[in-house]
Amino acid sequence: MTIVVPVKHVPDAAGDRVLAGSPPLLERASGILSELDEYALEAAAQIVETHGGAAAGHRVLALTLGPAGATGALKRALQLGADAGFHVLDDALAGSDAWVTARVLAAAVQRIAAAEDRAVDLVLTGMASTDGETSLVPGQLAERLGLAHVGFASSLALAEDGASLTAVRHTETEALRVAADLPALVAVTDQVNTPRYPNFKAIMAAKKKPVQTWSVADLGLDTGDVGLAGSLTEVLDAVPRPPRTAGEVVADDGEGGIRLAEFLVARRLV
Repeated sequence: MTIVVPVKHVPDAAGDRVLAGSPPLLERASGILSELDEYALEAAAQIVETHGGAAAGHRVLALTLGPAGATGALKRALQLGADAGFHVLDDALAGSDAWVTARVLAAAVQRIAAAEDRAVDLVLTGMASTDGETSLVPGQLAERLGLAHVGFASSLALAEDGASLTAVRHTETEALRVAADLPALVAVTDQVNTPRYPNFKAIMAAKKKPVQTWSVADLGLDTGDVGLAGSLTEVLDAVPRPPRTAGEVVADDGEGGIRLAEFLVARRLV
């Protein structure tokens, strides 16, 4: 079984958000692997471990696209259990929206199948990236690959014969148990598992794992079909969030309710 896990290099939420360039975009130089992708990597690792591991021919392959700094996301993915990494690195990708991202990822998944000389049985993704949080790419990627799509899976189990899977999706009112034949694409939530923390052995082993780099042309795509030129949406401007100002503190001396009502009326909230 071959499992591909698309991962994303995102700005570190724990650090300062810096806007740079024109139009202003978040600086990703000090980025990290999107935290939500760790759940997809853990799900892939658990599937492989419970079905015979590498000895049974199973492989977990991490895939990313983006600037040179995105290699950091791949390194982390390799530490978390991926057997190899693939990086689509091309300046033409700058400005790519979800539409283009799904297109490039689909071409890369197909190229991986050719490079590995084996079909891709399962694509596992996080439910969203921690920078954009649009959740648009998984569904679009599944459509481009012609795969069944299971979104927002909070649990995931592979059949003993490896031919199908079952998952549970939670809505606001109910839990849905769904099934899909492989090959399929599943986007998992942060409830699906608890990602492992790589130990020293895993960190050292990751340094020996291969990372293949491809350009857009290597995937059979034209530069005019990717990046801003091929995107359906464009970021026109971005501004930092204004700093918070101190709120008004009202001591309730018996007229607290009146003061609150006046506050709401003055701001046309009632």
